[in-house]
Amino acid sequence: MFKAELIERAAQFRSAHDDPTRKLESCPALVLNADYTPLSYYPLSLWPWQTAIKAIFLERVDVVASYDRQVHSPSLDMKIPSVIALRQYVKPSEFPAFTRFNLFLRDRFSCQYCGSQSHLTFDHVIPRRLGGKTTWENISTACAPCNMKKGGRTPQQANMQLQYDPIRPTSWQLQQQGKSFPPNYLHETWRDWLYWDIELEE
Repeated sequence: MFKAELIERAAQFRSAHDDPTRKLESCPALVLNADYTPLSYYPLSLWPWQTAIKAIFLERVDVVASYDRQVHSPSLDMKIPSVIALRQYVKPSEFPAFTRFNLFLRDRFSCQYCGSQSHLTFDHVIPRRLGGKTTWENISTACAPCNMKKGGRTPQQANMQLQYDPIRPTSWQLQQQGKSFPPNYLHETWRDWLYWDIELEE
């Protein structure tokens, strides 16, 4: 069985018995690639229910699981899909976009100097005034107090130690990081697809 404590710490799953009364806007579909792994972990690959149903009719996806909630038309009653899989495999890009969010995700949403998770910003490890560039390899997540303390100096000059040297992450590395930061609300039908590679207990 799954390591229950890891799952419970990672996310709170809502039981399907609430499905018949849930609002339509609370019925997104988890989108899996053709190999049945999520297209993205963080942000989680979700489609609104309307998009998911349209993709079903266009025969672009297969339904893996559904909510108990239904939509109706004069000629059709249909359960809203909760998990869908693309029929054609989408090859993920090797490297993610260099954005503030992806930077924070790479650094696990914590200051690389003190570990704080509050008032996050980013820091040029080698300051721009010393020729430092705005690249993956020279930018680290820092809390505002550490950023102010370091100022326009290098970590060595400021006597501050980086927990990890900044690197350009691959998309796979960010996906691995994203598994530690799932949304606060996950439907129980998503469980097997988000935690398919967690170690099993003996």
